[in-house]
Amino acid sequence: MTRSTPLLLLLAASLGAAVLPPAHAAPARAQQPAADATTPVLVTPAQWTQMRQDGARFPLFAREQQRAEQRVRAMMKAGIDVPAPKDKGGGYTHEQHKRNYQAIQAAGALYRLTGDTAYADYARDLLLGYAALYPGLGAHPQGRGQIPGRLFWQTLNDSVWLVSAVQGYDAIRDTLSAADRATIDNNVFRPMADFLSGTPENFDKIHNHATWAVAAVGMTGYVLRDPTYVDKALKGSRRDGSAGFLKQVDQLFSPDGYYEEGPYYQRYALAPFILFANAIERNAPEQGIFKRRDGVLLKAVDALVQTSYGGYFFPINDAILDKGLDTEELVAGIDIAYAQTADARLLSVAKAQKRVLLSPEGLQVAQALAQDKATPFDFVPTLLRDGPEGTEGALAILRMGGADGQALVMKNTKQGMGHGHFDKLNWLFYDNGQRVVTDYGAARFLNIEAKSGGIYLPENTSWARQTIAHNTLVVNEQSHFGGDWKKGQALAPTPLLFATGHDTQIASARMVGAYDGVAFTRTQALLSHPALGEPVVLDLLRVTGSKAARYDLPLHFNGHIMEVGFKTQSAVTARPVLGKANGYQHVWIDAASEPTSEARSLTWLLGGRFYTYRFASTAPSRALIGESGANDPAFNLRREPMLLQRVDGQAATTFYGVLEPHGRYDGTAETVRGANSRIDRIAHYRGKDADVLVLDLAGGQRIALGIADEPGKAGSHEVSGDGQRWRWEGGWKRFDTGTAAGKDSK
Repeated sequence: MTRSTPLLLLLAASLGAAVLPPAHAAPARAQQPAADATTPVLVTPAQWTQMRQDGARFPLFAREQQRAEQRVRAMMKAGIDVPAPKDKGGGYTHEQHKRNYQAIQAAGALYRLTGDTAYADYARDLLLGYAALYPGLGAHPQGRGQIPGRLFWQTLNDSVWLVSAVQGYDAIRDTLSAADRATIDNNVFRPMADFLSGTPENFDKIHNHATWAVAAVGMTGYVLRDPTYVDKALKGSRRDGSAGFLKQVDQLFSPDGYYEEGPYYQRYALAPFILFANAIERNAPEQGIFKRRDGVLLKAVDALVQTSYGGYFFPINDAILDKGLDTEELVAGIDIAYAQTADARLLSVAKAQKRVLLSPEGLQVAQALAQDKATPFDFVPTLLRDGPEGTEGALAILRMGGADGQALVMKNTKQGMGHGHFDKLNWLFYDNGQRVVTDYGAARFLNIEAKSGGIYLPENTSWARQTIAHNTLVVNEQSHFGGDWKKGQALAPTPLLFATGHDTQIASARMVGAYDGVAFTRTQALLSHPALGEPVVLDLLRVTGSKAARYDLPLHFNGHIMEVGFKTQSAVTARPVLGKANGYQHVWIDAASEPTSEARSLTWLLGGRFYTYRFASTAPSRALIGESGANDPAFNLRREPMLLQRVDGQAATTFYGVLEPHGRYDGTAETVRGANSRIDRIAHYRGKDADVLVLDLAGGQRIALGIADEPGKAGSHEVSGDGQRWRWEGGWKRFDTGTAAGKDSK
């Protein structure tokens, strides 16, 4: 399933058109109908009056209004264009219908904010154009694989059109003659709401497509004063509570506000959730929608911000890398959440967005920012449980050093439905404002017509979703769950540990069922130490299987290789391919080592900082250096480096490693410092029911981390090795000594 063209809840930030005089004089108006039948209900008349009186006083709101005026005036000058749908995503008719719903919404707001009837007339004329077009439309000619829309190639985009356009219609509906109002009601909004609610295979799903649909139908119901539409939106097409908006709120978010499909789709789904909830709150406050499930919709806004780094969302599952906190959907979320909570941390996000809604909530945010009420958003270590009851895995986020410091993301979540990737116990790492250990995200060029019309590329299935494209265990070159997301949907990792302290943060989880007869447990820690330049990542992955197998552990990283700290054979004249299927066919092998149990290292440079990864396994392993992009004749894939550890013929093994940021390279000053790792050695020792990872530092200090097989449980543990004994109580313990030659530790 694919997501729609983005909803432009706000108008583009950069608009070159000058402010123009009204395009035409307003015609004589019919006598205004009864207020109780046509007055605005999504934003009340009193609220519009307040915005009209106060908006110019607050710079952010005033600039937003000016941008909207520039955009709409340019479209008014160009004239009405309501083309017959024919193009796929990114094509002319697709983009024109997007521009039109944006203009309808903005023109309605501008009419209320300025009193200029030219805006209302323009929105009316656009809607009359749709009233002439829509009744004759059937399934979109470019519909493919999805439920076809009427205006767009998939129903989802039709829902987005309706969510946006009905807001503009609400603002002008009381200005229309009875005849025009009836024409638009009966030829645009009712048939669109009937089409969406009459397609239960979409409308009644628990999925972001359905969220857009129910929001569109419910908001239309409020505007048309049709309680049947509202009831269907809230309770599903059968109106029995088995589907609909309330069921989606209950099923799609965990108690912590984490959305099942991941941050990218949480961002996308947030708009209809928050906008429709706001409409419900305005028209049916007795529902207490923002209090439902302990305020889960407001928690979702906070959780979405937490799942970002450097302004960009963690790109897990089907995600576009360049989506971040400035996305228009989150502008709506921040404004409405602030209006509900007065949480000053949200203002700092709004300040960075430099956008607000042309709504009462947007005015509140603009006023609060003008009064300098913002406080920094606190990016903190966070465990976001997954599943409606919070019992189906979790996303573990470890952080040190503030917003642009270190962030370790351990993806121990459930599958995420059809947008989920086969990447249980995957991890990402951010440092110094950079993506260091990476996730490919989705293979898609959104709405770029030259790339399959902007939909998901074939490589999204053959590469981006496959396990080898992630930083987690692959068994026998097969993806988790055999690449069947429905099988994966029923099985989630088990979180074992999440603990944070000033110098040690640690998370652990176990996955059983990704492969028959195989269980693997991963524990990762973020450690700081005065002798290290920056915090480091420790990684321990233990796998046990019922029979001998091939175990591959990839690491996808970002940067230019500086030093390969092990002997390899390089493929310099021909680039062999890693395998034949399940993503392996897309990896070139550039170099490979012989098997060994000794620790090796790889150093690369990124963003002026060096990164050294030291790695080993308890069974002999080969190390392969490769790059994505093989078997890609259409050049759809990005070329990105990877390191692969491979253990053959073992039923059980343990992979371990440490990733160390260090030093600085200044290309302008032509200076280098700290290019050499401050870690001399990594070692692993095994006890009866626990492991110890040891780091010997260049200055003679030693850090050891003891990790029990059941790290979330109490118990006594002991591990010996290299003349030292480590003993501790509980699931884990850190040991620091001043010299590499340690004694018994407790």
